[in-house]
Amino acid sequence: MRNPLEYGFEQARAVADAVLFEGYVLYPYRASAAKNQLRWQFGVLVPPAWTATTGEHAVQRTECLLEPRDGDRLHAELRFLHVRRRTVERLDPDGGYTEVPELELPDRVLVPWDEGHEERVLVHETFAELTGDQAAAHAVRFDLPAAVEHEPVTDAEGRTVGRLVRHRQRLTGELRPRTEELPGPYRVLRLTVSVHNTTAADEDAGSDRETALTHSMIGAHLLLGVPGGRFLSLTDPPEWARPLVAGCSNDHTWPVLAGPPGTEDVLLSSPIILEDHPAVADESPGPLYDATEIDEILSLRTAALTEREKREARGTDARAAEVIDLVDDMPEAVRERLHGAIRGLRDITGEDPPGEPPAGADSGLTLPEGPGHPWWDPTRDPDGPEVPDGVVIDGATVRAGSRVRLTPGARRSDAQDSFLVGRHATVEAVVGDLDGETHLAVVVDDDPGTDLRRAQGRFLYFKPDEVAPLGDRPRDGKEAAP
Repeated sequence: MRNPLEYGFEQARAVADAVLFEGYVLYPYRASAAKNQLRWQFGVLVPPAWTATTGEHAVQRTECLLEPRDGDRLHAELRFLHVRRRTVERLDPDGGYTEVPELELPDRVLVPWDEGHEERVLVHETFAELTGDQAAAHAVRFDLPAAVEHEPVTDAEGRTVGRLVRHRQRLTGELRPRTEELPGPYRVLRLTVSVHNTTAADEDAGSDRETALTHSMIGAHLLLGVPGGRFLSLTDPPEWARPLVAGCSNDHTWPVLAGPPGTEDVLLSSPIILEDHPAVADESPGPLYDATEIDEILSLRTAALTEREKREARGTDARAAEVIDLVDDMPEAVRERLHGAIRGLRDITGEDPPGEPPAGADSGLTLPEGPGHPWWDPTRDPDGPEVPDGVVIDGATVRAGSRVRLTPGARRSDAQDSFLVGRHATVEAVVGDLDGETHLAVVVDDDPGTDLRRAQGRFLYFKPDEVAPLGDRPRDGKEAAP
């Protein structure tokens, strides 16, 4: 059946591809690199028998809200990668083949590798088929049988010198979509789609993750479409729908509105947290697969690979070869665009009304000068709160110059504070923030950057209950009793 939302699906797939191939092959794009020894980190659904030994899951559940309006049908597309374990064989003089660790050619070095083959499962169902008792037992099942494929390898003259052998293991699964109409003034359906890996484990199969991956869905995600209707955002729903959204339960996936901004008829449910209407940056020249690395850094590093390294990358995977070619052929103008871009600056700052000075031009704030001042000085802020020059802690008054022992507790979210527990410090200022909270600006004893911190006013900040007073004789090496 034709999907009338195919255009919207196609746009969503551009983002979904980034999810599907997230970390597929990491820089330096060679099979021998240590970074590529542990792959497939997102959206892995293993057979049920392997969940205990691998720590992965066998089921992914998406739950969302939709208003059918004029629509009467759900279009769903499950996408994932299915591993094809590739080995390399050399052609022997007698016409037979021998498996080898690598096969070196002038333009590439072929090595064993796990390739990811994209699979799609399509569902086109009416809401009537997905509702009621019949939906509870309804499932869309698929079965990808085991197979072996051979691909000849030829040299520059077209002579066969070896072959690639790809083994695919059996993978079975099913989708269970169903809808439930919710009570309320508007007609709203709760749509639940669960994806199950139902592959049965062979008795002689190993229990390790590498074996399980050959029977797994990798990077599994769903594209959902409702022609004539609309999905409700789960991150920014209408006010009336917030209680309904709070009742949705999603396991190992995160559904967001997809497609161009302003559209609401396509949903992307992926194992990576995204915002509504995610998009790939216009400046991105192509997929680089390396998780959250920056395109500019990756392209420059890839361009610096040796020719031997590039040959191995080309022989590792066809997608890695595309990355090498992409970087080698990248025009300088495209490379310069990767350095950065400014978007929406006008939206953030707005325009100053005609005839009025720019905001902040006469706010009365100036940067402090000289040592001993924090970066933000509330005494110079006309809107700043009243801050005492000292605070009483454990019966002792702590002010600028006081010495303290740092005791940050677990409620602080900055993990770096844990390295400072028990360290002695000197209070440089008692300051307040715009919320009326009081903080102590301190420098830590034996910090080689103390002079720089004092000169620039860049201190560490703690609340009064995160320090213990040591005495009021600062910086002379003689501590008084608290």
